[in-house]
Amino acid sequence: MNTNSPKPEEKGFFEKVKETIEHLWDGTKETAEDIKDKAVDTVDHLTAKAAPKKRVAARKAGSVVKSVKAKAATAGSKAKKAVADVKTKAAAKEKNIEAKAKDESAKGDSGSKNQSSRKGKDYYRESQISSRIC
Repeated sequence: MNTNSPKPEEKGFFEKVKETIEHLWDGTKETAEDIKDKAVDTVDHLTAKAAPKKRVAARKAGSVVKSVKAKAATAGSKAKKAVADVKTKAAAKEKNIEAKAKDESAKGDSGSKNQSSRKGKDYYRESQISSRIC
């Protein structure tokens, strides 16, 4: 019995499926590597393209930050001046009101003594009149 036959050996069904899967796998690996290379190239290209724009944007942002800080400082100083002005005006008005109140209370005290003595006299007169009527 001769095991060496001149005909090529036929492959079975599973061996054919296995070869097909290996072929697909190799093709998928190659495709994945190609896609990866293209993605790296694209990222490098976009990074190189965006670098000058980033620098310009950083410069603009720096100048904007400086101008905003300057405006905030100016607004803060204006607000402080306004508060100081209001405080001085309020203090002046307070002093004027206190002075007027003192003047009126001094005048009112002398008048109130006369009024209280008058009230006492009126009460006394009314009590006498009512006692005469009763």
